Order: sequence, then C-alpha cells, then structure tokens
Amino acid sequence: MRSLISILDLDVVEINELISTANDIIDNPKKYSEACHGKKLATLFFEPSTRTRLSFEAAMYELGGNVIGFSEAQSSSAAKGESVADTAKTISCYADIIAMRHPKEGAPLVASMNASIPVINAGDGGHNHPTQTLADLLTIHREKGGFDNLTVGLCGDLKFGRTVHSLIEALSRYNNIKFVLISPDELKLPSYIKKDVLKKHNIEYKQVSTIEEVIGELDILYMTRVQRERFFNEEDYLRLKDTYILTPEKLSGAKADLSVMHPLPRVNEISVAIDKDPRACYFKQVLYGKYMRMALILKLLEVTV
Repeated sequence: MRSLISILDLDVVEINELISTANDIIDNPKKYSEACHGKKLATLFFEPSTRTRLSFEAAMYELGGNVIGFSEAQSSSAAKGESVADTAKTISCYADIIAMRHPKEGAPLVASMNASIPVINAGDGGHNHPTQTLADLLTIHREKGGFDNLTVGLCGDLKFGRTVHSLIEALSRYNNIKFVLISPDELKLPSYIKKDVLKKHNIEYKQVSTIEEVIGELDILYMTRVQRERFFNEEDYLRLKDTYILTPEKLSGAKADLSVMHPLPRVNEISVAIDKDPRACYFKQVLYGKYMRMALILKLLEVTV
C-alpha cells in the first residue's frame, strides 16, 4: 500500500507513467469508465476547496467508483476533538482510498501512518499540494511536449505559495530548466528552497521585480496571487499590487507560444481580457487536474485497465 504526501514521493519514471495514463484517459474515456467499480473514495476536507475536492469526486465518478466524505471540519468528528489518526483509522473501515486537505502541515502524513488504505495529500497548510503539481505537469507536457529546456517564470507570492514550491521541486529533476523568480522583496522564494533545490541541482535562476523586464524570455509564466495579508503595512501592498497584475499590455512582448498558468482561484492578478488569449492555460489546468487524479487513483489502488 502506498500514499502520496509530497511530489517527491514520485520519481520521474512514475510521473511520466501517470502522464501517459492521463493522456490515454483523455483519448479513451470509455475504456476507464468502470475501472473503479465497487471502490469508494473518501474526501476528507477540513478546509474549503472548490477545484481540488470536486475534481477528486469527478475523477472517482468517471472511473465508475463512489465518493463519501465531508467538505468542512465542522461536518466531522474533528469538531468533537477527534484526532487525525483516529479519523484515518475509522475511514479505513469504510473506503478504499482517502483524499485529505487539512490546514495543519503534516496532517495527511499522520493520516497515512495510521490508515490501512492509501492517503492522497490534497493540500496541507503552506506545505505541499502534490496533485496540483501533477495537474501543472500534465499542462506543461501537453503544451510543450516535455519538460526539458524550458524557461519558467514564477510570479507573485513565491514565499508562501505551496504550489510554486512543489512545482520547483518537480521541474528541478529535468534537463536545462531555468527559473525566473518575479516577486516583491517581501514575497521572495525562501532561501532554503534556493539552497536545497536550485543550488543543489545547479539550476540557473534569477530574481527580478517586474514582469515586463523578462516576459520575452519565458516559455511558461506561472502566476500566483500577491496576498494583502502577507504585507506588514498597507502602503507597501498598495504600492506593489498592480505590478503583479498580468494585462494584455504586459503580454505584448511575450513569445507567441508562451503558456500562462495559474493554480486558481484567481482574484485580480490576471486580467479577464487574457482569458480569450490562446496562451491562457489556467482553465485547461483545471481539466487536466481531473485526469491526473484519475491516473493517480488507479495507480494507488493498483488497478490495471
């Protein structure tokens, strides 16, 4: 039995296998429509989610399985003080696999250590969000044909963004990847990720403060929200916030085949005017997330089709 807590739990060969399965699901959906017949997914969401929870549920239904679970902590025995470990042991009696989101970093790991069924980390605090990274990787693979020789711009909140951290870890294992880190000083990529991932793997990167100065170099622009609550004072936030809103004007110097990505939800950091631009990929990411979760469920349940 195996769980997925971090994207690093999967090696490059396994990620490529998941991408291959997801592509086959896209091409041959009927082939997989009863693959998980009689299986149950438990969605244990201790904090709000739209895309992740519903895509897990859609994934299981489209595999012919069923879904049980809850969408907020107050709907569970956690409201009575039940531990994550006891919840995991209990749910193991009812379901075949768990997808868990929790505000506390490490909670899905604790669940996986106590469950007798596979546990998928669907986001734990500011720590990990491996299935979002799988969605990102499938998007990049379908847009670019692979992962080598790409210049990837990461823009916005690089300090607290768990999706950014996981994506850097995943892409760092491929050849000739370059990162351009676009953020205000207050939200720069943490030094430990630069040391433990970028410098350790000898990956080229640079830090800049505006989108415009690097837009022409990028193959991928991965946008995230600059969050008001991360700033020490309102003046700094108001001074900087518009710098990191992507507009058609800022895209004017970009490559024709740039891929604009965003883990969503979007607030105002990408102008809605860009939604019709063929380079906008963020709603494709949502769809690809469902297919990658389908592939992952099959892998962890050891279902062959």
